[in-house]
Amino acid sequence: MVNPRSLIFALYSHWEVVEGLARISRDFAMFTEEQVLGLIQRVSPQDTPADRGAKLRALVNADVLQVLARCNDLQLNPYVLEFVRGLTREHELGLTAVLQARVEAIREASEGLNEGMATKDLDRVRSSANKLAELFRQISLQLDQDRHAILELAENAKAADSRVPVGRRYRQVLEAFDKYVEPMNQMMDPGAQGAFYQLLEDADRSLDLAGEQLAIQGALYTHRLQLRQVSHQAKELRRFGRQVAQQCADTLLPLRDELRQHNALSSAVSLLLGRVRKRGLRRTLRSPSCSEGVPLWRNDRPFRLQLGDEIRSVMAAARDYTPQAISFPEDEPIAATQALELIDDAALRRHLGASLPVDSLLDWLQSHYGHLQDGTLLRLFHDLQLEPAWQAEAHGSQQATDLNTVRVFHHPHRICAAS
Repeated sequence: MVNPRSLIFALYSHWEVVEGLARISRDFAMFTEEQVLGLIQRVSPQDTPADRGAKLRALVNADVLQVLARCNDLQLNPYVLEFVRGLTREHELGLTAVLQARVEAIREASEGLNEGMATKDLDRVRSSANKLAELFRQISLQLDQDRHAILELAENAKAADSRVPVGRRYRQVLEAFDKYVEPMNQMMDPGAQGAFYQLLEDADRSLDLAGEQLAIQGALYTHRLQLRQVSHQAKELRRFGRQVAQQCADTLLPLRDELRQHNALSSAVSLLLGRVRKRGLRRTLRSPSCSEGVPLWRNDRPFRLQLGDEIRSVMAAARDYTPQAISFPEDEPIAATQALELIDDAALRRHLGASLPVDSLLDWLQSHYGHLQDGTLLRLFHDLQLEPAWQAEAHGSQQATDLNTVRVFHHPHRICAAS
């Protein structure tokens, strides 16, 4: 039996080599000694042949590398391979059948939980809750691994050599979409056909009811806490599953559509170029079978454009349209009534002094100088009441005074000689 500490220490000491082996294990299931020694040389070029051989023997003795039966080839320990792929996001795309089996197992665990609550069998309730928690963990881990695997497939397809035919570059993308994304979308359909959300909702509902019943019965807090934590896992798994399915579809669907369009377009263009090369451009375009062999190149369906009566009336109105002249305020001539008024302030003050006392200053201005503009009267009203030569006193009640164009509500100011 291999010592786990030795295996972990070998991973720590030779991580670069193990990581490189896990990466190339996508292309080679088994390795020869020459391949492993070559990888060690690329990772540590300063090592001597004796050092490289010592590292290889250390990996074999720690069971990181296993010698296959009936040959001298080597393979990575399956547990080590799974561990390294999980840390480096190098997982292969999983099988939807495994995911479907785990989702169906949620139904059995939920039924066991309900039966345990019906018979008041606390041990069965706890075991069913533990089984649900383990299933939720496995499904969440597989969804996360499959998401990174699909993103890796898309990135590799986009980064492949452009000289490689598109069908070969996108072959794995199409297979992943048909064998994984489509079944997963059907399984995670929130409607009546999808089993993922329905089973998770049933399990979540059973966990909540079990937690409420245990709280009523006065069960231990640790038992109720366990059910609550598993219920949180179910809610989070529903959100995470929807997110993974949407992200995978958004990643692969544009590539699949691009491949289909590119195939049809490239085949049409290639056919046309071949005919042009053989027959010439003029004879190819005159050929009656040209449009039949190139479905995306031209469209022979005739059409006729005809204007309706409404369009004709609109065009006639637009043709006879005459813009209206709009006079802006700055373009209008200044009226004689709005011209600047010249007032003899000294004569007005002498007149007001001779009329003292005045009970209402604004009414006095309106009666003696009503020919002036309203703005001029209001300016005089404010200026005269602040004169230091006489004393102004506002009345407590409000009254209205009609000027030329406006009505002013004010408190009458009584003007008398200054004491």
